[in-house]
Amino acid sequence: MRVLLLTSSTGGGHNMRARAFHEWAVTEPDLDVSAQWHRPLENSSEIYAFGVWLYNWIQRTAPFLHHIYFNFLEVVPVARSGYPLGAKKYRRILEELRPDVIISVHDTLNHVFFDYARRVLGRDRVKCVTYCGELSGGYGFSRHWVNPDADLFIGAVPETCAAAVRWGMAPEKTCVGGFLLRKFFYDQAPSPAEREAFYRDVLQLNPSEFTLLLSASSRGAHNHLHFLDEFHRRGLDVQVVLLCGKSAATERDVSGWATAHPRARVRLLPCNANVGQIMRCVSAVVARPGTGTTSEAIISGCPLLLNGLGGVMPQEHITVKFCLQRVVGRLIRNPRQLADIVSQWKDNPELPEQFRQAMRVACPQTHPRDILRTVTTLVSKPVIPAQQLV
Repeated sequence: MRVLLLTSSTGGGHNMRARAFHEWAVTEPDLDVSAQWHRPLENSSEIYAFGVWLYNWIQRTAPFLHHIYFNFLEVVPVARSGYPLGAKKYRRILEELRPDVIISVHDTLNHVFFDYARRVLGRDRVKCVTYCGELSGGYGFSRHWVNPDADLFIGAVPETCAAAVRWGMAPEKTCVGGFLLRKFFYDQAPSPAEREAFYRDVLQLNPSEFTLLLSASSRGAHNHLHFLDEFHRRGLDVQVVLLCGKSAATERDVSGWATAHPRARVRLLPCNANVGQIMRCVSAVVARPGTGTTSEAIISGCPLLLNGLGGVMPQEHITVKFCLQRVVGRLIRNPRQLADIVSQWKDNPELPEQFRQAMRVACPQTHPRDILRTVTTLVSKPVIPAQQLV
């Protein structure tokens, strides 16, 4: 089965899911799945690429402005009908790969890009599937996620599928697939000896002390320095592990802060670090309320502190809603609030343990292999005789 994954670098979760599907396809040879991924927004049109750049710029600098961006796109039919911008390049990819199924992991790519693929390949020659990692419906769940003409909608959790049905997806064409995460998130939990070795050899920190992970989006959206400054101002001695995404500027800023505060126990890890291993070892994680990191924290059992500094984006609003309803995370609005929580959790380990217990309940029982099997079953269904290619 040949799979073409459509993704985009708006945030980091979409590319992460495309990469995860590809990793699982490689490691499950019995399913005989070959997967490639394509970013048609960035690679096909300067107009689309500008939209991606604007999304990431807003996320890094002023998240509250995303309410304007989001609501504008909700009423403007961008990439929903006609021919996609940059259609020539997309057609060349379709004709070279001849995919059996196209899977969109992005809400902008499952309308005109599905329709155009059917024109090029023949409607009966290609299945069109949406995988949506959002965690609840309501404000922030884009109507663009739902294309009723698609062959299948896979939602991460039941709330996702319920939201899709409200937007017009046929219930019989929806299924709950669970989290589509990278392979190392499904490794076995480390033994006490393995955890101690990780702290000793990699982090060079004390495994018996509270350790906080400060995460960032792949594009470098973070508030690391605000948090570190507040810890320093309060005299709060806490072990901190930092990820900076792929932002060299963020790494320079954090490295500069660590040099200026040599007594602070701060460890900066590279962007290609095993995040699954880190989350299974640390005491808690601070991250923007994106669905990717939230899903990763839940499956790792890592208590989640949602970074709401600068405002909560509409797309993040539905993640916050899920976390508060399932009691798997707390929203922080300023550095003082984070310092207060860390101070409490350091002295009362039973407090973060309550979140770990709730995460075990909220974590889907399905596995990425189930998503691959679902798609394989869809493709293997009998079809009508092939139409002539366009």
